[in-house]
Amino acid sequence: MKLHELKPNPGARRGAKRVGRGPASGHGKTSGRGHKGQNARAGGGVRRGFEGGQMPLQRRLPKRGFTNIYNVKKETTVAVNVCDLGRFEAGTVVDLNLLATQKLVSGKKAKFLRILGNGDLKVALKVRAHYFTPQARAKIEAAGGDVEVI
Repeated sequence: MKLHELKPNPGARRGAKRVGRGPASGHGKTSGRGHKGQNARAGGGVRRGFEGGQMPLQRRLPKRGFTNIYNVKKETTVAVNVCDLGRFEAGTVVDLNLLATQKLVSGKKAKFLRILGNGDLKVALKVRAHYFTPQARAKIEAAGGDVEVI
């Protein structure tokens, strides 16, 4: 069986409703729209959520919470532990771009890099990040590496 040979099961698809074809068709004259009214007119109908003038549900319900616009920096910050940096060779310059190419961080939304002090580091690296915890800074420098705040 090939893709062009596929067809629906018999009776699975119904033909289009042909309206306005005379009284014998059962869909003549008003063509299934009834008599007068908003939905009988061309271009008639109501928008989504409209309840005939009654206060809509989305306006009746109480609103809670707010969106903190200062959370943008929090959402775009990625954190990497010192133990994750041990996979690189000595002398490597570790920054956000390198970590994204190595799939250690998601590079889509990441704009700020934060180095945390969990684990140990035995390789001397030059680490460029936006923020270092004091433990991370001490462990990188103890391994003979350099710390650069961007």
